[in-house]
Amino acid sequence: MSDTIRIDVGDGSPEGANSAYVLPDRGVLIDPGPPTERAWSSLQAGITRAGLSVTDIEHVLVTHWHIDHAGLSCRVAERASAALHVHRADCPLVGDYANARERRLERDERTLERWGVPEARRTQVRDGDSPSPLPDSFPAEPHVDGDVVAGVEFVHTPGHTAGHASLRADGIVYLGDLLLPTYTPNVGGSDTRLSDPLAKYLSSLDRVENAAERGYPGHGTTIDVPAACEEVRDHHRERAQACFRALETAQSTASTPWAVARELFGEMSGVHAKFGAGEAAAHLERLAALNLVRPLEGAGTPVEYAPAVESYPGEIDLTA
Repeated sequence: MSDTIRIDVGDGSPEGANSAYVLPDRGVLIDPGPPTERAWSSLQAGITRAGLSVTDIEHVLVTHWHIDHAGLSCRVAERASAALHVHRADCPLVGDYANARERRLERDERTLERWGVPEARRTQVRDGDSPSPLPDSFPAEPHVDGDVVAGVEFVHTPGHTAGHASLRADGIVYLGDLLLPTYTPNVGGSDTRLSDPLAKYLSSLDRVENAAERGYPGHGTTIDVPAACEEVRDHHRERAQACFRALETAQSTASTPWAVARELFGEMSGVHAKFGAGEAAAHLERLAALNLVRPLEGAGTPVEYAPAVESYPGEIDLTA
């Protein structure tokens, strides 16, 4: 069994300070953190506390493409001559950063417009997405569910991103942003490539719920995995009902995801406009799959939803 050394690399995203993990006996580093000098210094100090130097790292494993997790991955891999490992669905966003970023920005623009996000807010989102100091391209090894690297298994857990992977070893699961200790990860706005992201996310919870009792998240400290899974399911049941209620009380006959998001979260700007609209869109899409709401006939851009039933049912299974 390999010990786990947690490193608080600081410089967090909206989710808070990042946690990187070193498995010294395996030469493995998980989610090295954001591409800042402060995080780099914290990471090096943590690796030293683990009894290693950066050049002792043999494998860098990344749970998903977001820059606060993958931002230092190429720097560590290059310094240590280590292999960089990412699930194949997220691999291009790390290994082919420059091209993938342009495609992502174009896709985000189209998606936000479809959700009804105003042009001024869409501009804020794009302008706030400043280029990262990641290399334009870097060799990264793509993986699929069940692949094992240095005794660490890739468990595909999409929802937060298309290629999000939890990593399992020695009865522990490294969760990335699948579960967080103080609030729920964003679903919908965090990766606009996904269709029905909430269904995928809830299925991912099923995959890890019994994989390990103890989990290490990408932000914060240890989580009780089964308890956290149930708490998050309850949260999404409540949010789905809140989205339905927002449609019921809307002044017009139908509402866009952006209008529902404003009802739930109030005014949003910057990246929060993307996250908020995405959350609403993900829940409305799931409710539409369950025939509880419906997109208007011929709905184009922006898409609008209306209730498809007279009243919201009691307890519902969002994965049905």
